[in-house]
Amino acid sequence: MSDLTDDQLTELGEMFRMLGDPTRLGIVLACMDEPVSVGHMASRLDASQSLISHHLRLLRATRLVRGTRQGRSVLYQVSDEHVRTMLQNMVEHIHEDTGEPS
Repeated sequence: MSDLTDDQLTELGEMFRMLGDPTRLGIVLACMDEPVSVGHMASRLDASQSLISHHLRLLRATRLVRGTRQGRSVLYQVSDEHVRTMLQNMVEHIHEDTGEPS
């Protein structure tokens, strides 16, 4: 893993920065299992469609999600299995019992 170039490190940092925003993280999680429309995401995340679209542009630029046109709509989903697996692992991680006293 230490063989990343400076450009690759910058790209990876930008991906994690994108996921650091709760709205963007919610968008990515909303489209992990199936393609989802902007309207569905807006309703699910209680946000405006314009806000969701803005965040989707950023997420697409960092290759975390991709859109597929279906008729007049665009449906979004995570870009690939790498992103899906990483997020699934992190969600499982936060649900783990740490064994630490509360």
